[in-house]
Amino acid sequence: MQERNSDTIRVVYCEPGRLARVKEIGTELVDLQRAVGGGLIETFYPFEDEMNAVVVCNDEGKFNGMRPCRAFYGEDGKMMDIVFGPFFICDCSGENFASLSDEKLQHFVEQFRYPEHYARINGEIKAVKYDPTRGRDESR
Repeated sequence: MQERNSDTIRVVYCEPGRLARVKEIGTELVDLQRAVGGGLIETFYPFEDEMNAVVVCNDEGKFNGMRPCRAFYGEDGKMMDIVFGPFFICDCSGENFASLSDEKLQHFVEQFRYPEHYARINGEIKAVKYDPTRGRDESR
């Protein structure tokens, strides 16, 4: 296994309208803030405890004009929340944020791969996943 710089962590990075991907980001507060579009960061713990993973997003993403990014669902399959703006998922098992294992990187990239469009249907918000690369001219 390749030695990684301790000043960076490997995360799953999600942005509105883009496929989820593995990204290396800095561990300083300014780096974390930059990754979520600036401003204050907020942590969100939607995963089972044994995953030791946290969502880090912009604290004001819903209020400062950021676009909706991904929905999160409860065990019952009902939508719990929508994160607005870019966010990342990292390990939270220690005192500081850390890199996800290769297995967790793959798991979360698959889970959050596709961005979503949102619509209100019969008073309920629904999310529809889509592939932003479909129909794109790959020769560009």
